[in-house]
Amino acid sequence: MDIKEAIIKRHSVRRYLDKEIDESTANELKTVIKDVSQESGLDIQLVLNEPSAFTGFLAKYGKFENCKNYITICGKKGRETDVGYYGEKIVIAAQMLGLNTCWVALTYKKGKVPVKAKTGERFYITIAVGYGRNRGLPRKTKPMEQLCSVNGEMPEWFKNGMDFAMRAPTAINQQRFLVTLLDDNTVKAKAFFGPCSKIDLGIVKYHFEIGAGKESFKWED
Repeated sequence: MDIKEAIIKRHSVRRYLDKEIDESTANELKTVIKDVSQESGLDIQLVLNEPSAFTGFLAKYGKFENCKNYITICGKKGRETDVGYYGEKIVIAAQMLGLNTCWVALTYKKGKVPVKAKTGERFYITIAVGYGRNRGLPRKTKPMEQLCSVNGEMPEWFKNGMDFAMRAPTAINQQRFLVTLLDDNTVKAKAFFGPCSKIDLGIVKYHFEIGAGKESFKWED
């Protein structure tokens, strides 16, 4: 599948088969993670066959099953939007490799994760990954007009960008963002207050770029 098809088909999955990620797929995912880590300057790692983090009350509350593989993201403070943007790059690449994923902020035991942030950095988030028991379900979404602002007629490229932005996973499915079309095909993306909203904004921006095409617009500085 191509990247747009992967975004359309990808849904959050919390229940996984009790099955190891095969070596070839794991190696391909490691290569993606290495490349994205170098591009972003974030410390992104793949943890395989480690069941401790997703055990006990938190995992049960989050309805996780057989989650033994996950991706961790650490980095300097203030990089929440980058975490979302580059993390979603990996999430969609995983989908293209036949894997399922779920962004996880709280419902796991961080103390059991064998990855620690370096001095001057922070541990941001975890992404569950593996072979899902199912492919997940589409999320409900707010109407497009509540998530964007355009004066006059909406250009087709902007609409395409919003179609994909609306598919972006967000914490508690709250979609606390607004995408605004300014003059000269400049686009502003803003996060409102809420849990993980800045990370969500990075995911939204990545999706918008794929839908609209980077050549169609520029982000506001």
